[in-house]
Amino acid sequence: MDLTNVKRVPQRDGYGQGLLALCAQRQDIVVLDADVAASTRTNWVKDQYPDHFYNLGISEQDLVGTAAGLALGGMIPYVSTYGVFLSGRAFDQMRTTVCYNNLKVRFGGAHAGISVGPDGATHQALEDMALARVLPHMTVLAPCDSEETRKAVIAAADIDGPVYFRFGREAVPVITDEATPFTLGKARLVRPGRDCAVFACGAMVYEALVAAQELSAQGIDVQVMDMHTIKPLDQEALLAAARTCGAIVTAEEHQLAGGLFGAVAEVLALHAPVPVEAVAVQDTFGESGPPAALMAKYGLDHAAIVRAVLACLERKG
Repeated sequence: MDLTNVKRVPQRDGYGQGLLALCAQRQDIVVLDADVAASTRTNWVKDQYPDHFYNLGISEQDLVGTAAGLALGGMIPYVSTYGVFLSGRAFDQMRTTVCYNNLKVRFGGAHAGISVGPDGATHQALEDMALARVLPHMTVLAPCDSEETRKAVIAAADIDGPVYFRFGREAVPVITDEATPFTLGKARLVRPGRDCAVFACGAMVYEALVAAQELSAQGIDVQVMDMHTIKPLDQEALLAAARTCGAIVTAEEHQLAGGLFGAVAEVLALHAPVPVEAVAVQDTFGESGPPAALMAKYGLDHAAIVRAVLACLERKG
């Protein structure tokens, strides 16, 4: 793949396209939004399938409670708003009303990560995967690009229990296409390698590929895995990489605590203790700024992954 000439598309476009595909095929799909439909791309559903769309206003707790009622009535609601407000403000409703009852509610956490940029810390969801992952019954997805987001939205329609998606606002490189395999709960091998394995999610998958290409020039063979499903984690793929490479790096646009690194470290500590390094936000809030500048400042780019791989290999010996 030519990584220097990749089309960039916002992941939220894939979310909107997935919803359109579902609404075109099924009557049991309903889309709920918290007055940010243009941002989440659910306005596409509003315009083309108005009978499937409900705007509940800026009231995230009511949004989730209403979705629970619709799920009890046999519908499959896709709740759509900014991830920081959905996972934070409506956590109790997600936990007690939806997850405790194991309802088929899908949560679309838009504008995830620090790359929201100028909106600053209040709008940058850096804790949402941790909050969603800790909830029983919850499936947690962090697709790598717009096409994978579209597939995730469609694939999640019929699985049991609640699902949390996270996706960003900014345009990110499209590194998959319609033919690229996607299976919920199964990590996707993007690049083979034997020296170190990088398990990445979201926009960090592309950064991992760039890092692997740079390290290849130094004679270092890096495996890249797209860990689009954070929960349930693909333990088989993770343990296979630990056996093959003996060194693991995780990369995520999320706090170090509780997200992909936490999930990976938990499995490795119990079953295959190998050196692990993490590329993530280091226990801090973000700030306002251009998305690319923020990603670099907070160590969420390919240069940070290169440093992590080198550190991991040094520990590996």
